[in-house]
Amino acid sequence: MKNQMLLLLVLIFLLVGLGVFLNFKNPTQKSAKTISFKDISPQELDKILATRNTFLVDVHIPEQKHLEGTDLVISYNKIKENLDKFPKNKNAEIIVYCKSGRMSVEASNALLEAGYTQVYNLTGGLNAYYESHYGVYIDPVTKNLGKVIYGNIVKTSFKLINNTKKEITITKILTSCSCTSAATVKKNLKPYEETEILVSFNPAIHKDDTDLGEVIKTIYIDTTSDNFPRVEASITATVIKNKNKSS
Repeated sequence: MKNQMLLLLVLIFLLVGLGVFLNFKNPTQKSAKTISFKDISPQELDKILATRNTFLVDVHIPEQKHLEGTDLVISYNKIKENLDKFPKNKNAEIIVYCKSGRMSVEASNALLEAGYTQVYNLTGGLNAYYESHYGVYIDPVTKNLGKVIYGNIVKTSFKLINNTKKEITITKILTSCSCTSAATVKKNLKPYEETEILVSFNPAIHKDDTDLGEVIKTIYIDTTSDNFPRVEASITATVIKNKNKSS
């Protein structure tokens, strides 16, 4: 009887010890799986791209129109054999997107398996991005030309983006002052197409001091869009006379 009790105690001791051992190993195994990609919204994507230097990857097939600033275009199922095209630093921030979000999930997992630790997936892909940015708009809304010497002509450009499902036509481009002129590279824009608006600023066109100092000039663009018939952008500048220039 004593031997049986002793054997039972030994078995209990062994089972308890085995349980402690398994509990000790288990957290370590789980921690290895805690690294995963992070889903981000289109709004979060805009914020990240505006504030940090990240590696942006389009993994959709067939190839589609890419987001501006895309660093790499690679098929979602060709990640492993193209790892040499990705940053060497495994802690680099990588943002992955496709058209709807399905392919980018697979690509994100492949990057995690390759050892990358900061992988971001654009949920909903470009479909969600375009939907959240729906409209006809100018980018940027305002451009600061800095100091402009009176007598010099300064040129800059904006992007007019048709982020709608309908084709639009630019019917008219106006400016708030004759010192500013604007023209478009394309007149007709297909859905999700963009064009460049070329702007020229000549503060001396009036041949007086009208445009000296801090100035703001506005560009108005009329389109055939039902919901966005007119969009606006502006330029700002500090116009000064060149004191070193002989009269």
